[in-house]
Amino acid sequence: MRTEPSPGSLPAREHLPAGNAGTPVLDVVIPVYNEEKDLQPCVRRLHEHLARTFPYSFRITIADNASTDATPLVAARLEAEIGEVRSFRLEQKGRGRALRTVWSASDAPVLAYMDVDLSTDLNALLPLVAPLISGHSDLAIGSRLARSSRVVRGAKREFISRTYNLILRGSLQARFSDAQCGFKAIRREVAHVLLPLVEDTGWFFDTEMLVLAERAGLRIHEVPVDWVDDPDSTVHLVKTATDDLLGVWRVGRALATGSLPLDRLARPFGDDPRDRELTGVPTGLARQLVGFCVVGALSTLFYLLLYSGFRTFTGSQFANALALLVSAVANTAANRRLTFGVRGRERAMQHQAQGLVVFGIGLALTSGSLAALNAATTDPAHSTELAVLIAANLAATVLRFLLFRAWVFPDRGDDSASTVVASHNPAPPVYATATHSPYDNSPYDNSPYDNSPYDNSPYDNSPYDNSPYGSAPYDNRTWGDATMQMQPVRPNDHDPRDAR
Repeated sequence: MRTEPSPGSLPAREHLPAGNAGTPVLDVVIPVYNEEKDLQPCVRRLHEHLARTFPYSFRITIADNASTDATPLVAARLEAEIGEVRSFRLEQKGRGRALRTVWSASDAPVLAYMDVDLSTDLNALLPLVAPLISGHSDLAIGSRLARSSRVVRGAKREFISRTYNLILRGSLQARFSDAQCGFKAIRREVAHVLLPLVEDTGWFFDTEMLVLAERAGLRIHEVPVDWVDDPDSTVHLVKTATDDLLGVWRVGRALATGSLPLDRLARPFGDDPRDRELTGVPTGLARQLVGFCVVGALSTLFYLLLYSGFRTFTGSQFANALALLVSAVANTAANRRLTFGVRGRERAMQHQAQGLVVFGIGLALTSGSLAALNAATTDPAHSTELAVLIAANLAATVLRFLLFRAWVFPDRGDDSASTVVASHNPAPPVYATATHSPYDNSPYDNSPYDNSPYDNSPYDNSPYDNSPYGSAPYDNRTWGDATMQMQPVRPNDHDPRDAR
């Protein structure tokens, strides 16, 4: 998985200014590969729709994935004829690679993409990006599987789509309904932190991005869409499905081992008057209690099953100690990850050692209870033993939670009194500086094309320089390889978030 440096935790979401001058608010990317036939009608239809209905400035970016037909010529002609259209070419294929490259360099605060076949009804575009413009959500996706969606497609694609989403829900605990609909949007500051963590460069890019965003606690908005299948689609279903399943395995393994720095994507609360400093309120107590109760219930059931099994060939005291030891190790590991959110292997052995101390206390309680029972009756029934152990375990559970929270997994983010901090005073993130960043100049300065990411074209000295369509505005434009390490960038000095 990618672990490149990123700017740090995200700032609080804010509504984008209504009067942005110069820089487009929305950048819609259309990744294409050998689409000389469909590209022009797609771009003209999309441009007409945005010009007629979209209340903000916009840009349409054509991302050519190493096409071998006349797609680059068509893209260059559209760029020359329509002021809001830009294009560039990658020399390597991959939808994910194209999106990461364009999104990482774009200066628009809202980034979107859609498939060139325009299978999704364009009336869903404004509802898609509105929550991002308003600051309500971090990402937005079109869903063909929502109840109110209207979809026209064959039985085979319907079966594959629903099966794939069931796999995601079962293996990665995904809660979003449609991973592969080619109709998505993301806020720029989220993209610059999230995209370096996404490894896939093909069709699994969407899924990996959404899973990581969801696991990090980012807000994903879903829009029901009307969608008509393209019968001429060039997507290879078998290869795509195989690659996706391999991607599911890779991401699932990374999440299980805690190797992804998802804390970089942490969001503070919004600027709400209710988000004031509340002293004496332990951070995350309610969530930790719920997680601890779930883990505790499962651990108790596991412990009782182990005790019943060991009791068949050994005495009650030895069976209790052995069952409690095995269940305690599993309980500490589960609480470490699920209840207290500790990921990775750092200090894992220390936590287990501390957990064994807590286990010793629980052992003393349960063993003492069994000793008292055996002293009271010489041959207690097995059901009586279980009842006594359940009562003793309840007392040990309360003590275990208090020790876990205060000693084994203390909240090290605040060494003083526990406090819920008002969201409107977050610590400003630390950014590294990137050369020729699209943020080096304020989006409100002069022309949208001053120092824009479209300077320095991959078409310089290309066979398209002498195109019959004239000189395209690609001069002096540079596009790095999409697989290169994405360097973090510095926001412009007049970003309204800096005042926070």
